[in-house]
Amino acid sequence: MEIELEGIVVVVGNYGSGKTEVAINLAVERKKAGFDVRVADLDLVNPYFRTREARSLLAGLDIDLVLPPEDMLHADLPLLSPLVAGMIRKPSQVTIIDVGGNDAGATVLSALAEAFGGKQYHMLQVINPLRPNTDTIAGCLNIRGQIEAAARMSINGLIGNANLIDETTPADIYRGVEFVQRLSKESALALRFVTVADELLPEIDMERMACPVLTIYRQLVPPWKKARVPQHQFNGGK
Repeated sequence: MEIELEGIVVVVGNYGSGKTEVAINLAVERKKAGFDVRVADLDLVNPYFRTREARSLLAGLDIDLVLPPEDMLHADLPLLSPLVAGMIRKPSQVTIIDVGGNDAGATVLSALAEAFGGKQYHMLQVINPLRPNTDTIAGCLNIRGQIEAAARMSINGLIGNANLIDETTPADIYRGVEFVQRLSKESALALRFVTVADELLPEIDMERMACPVLTIYRQLVPPWKKARVPQHQFNGGK
């Protein structure tokens, strides 16, 4: 099964969900699938884990990355770059917006209400059921409500991102898939895809996944580790 996402994709989630890593790798995957891709980094809450950490990777793949000015970091009510609003008003084939964690990070979306202006969008909640606060259905739904209230936008899909970083096992992946499938059923939100780290992928029985899989090449790593390098095999333009 292949990932099917076009248009505006807003990636949200709680702290520690891995949403920025997902956003980076989704951008790479969509580019490899032949789409024109742009990424907006609106994570003003936790600047260490920001898509700007992978700017060289994205630039090398001709993926545009829009970043707020440095002096906007940690601002309570940041003035958003006109470029961000502009890329929403006139999106590319795939426009990915990486939003800060929890409701605090999602608040920035409320300032973009005019830019969205009734446009269709995919607002996807990243779920890591192996982390506190999203290890229960109730916890996931609670975070969903907080994010939607802050953003004044509705989440309409799920991304399963079960992982314990280097300690993740195939059993963790299978357990995570089962969890987000239950969450999808109880929340009536479509499960768009789940993730698996590239080094773990050979150990995964794909027949047990029952949904599209996004391969994660880890980019946001400690200084003593090297980022994983995606394989660059591209389809023709869409």
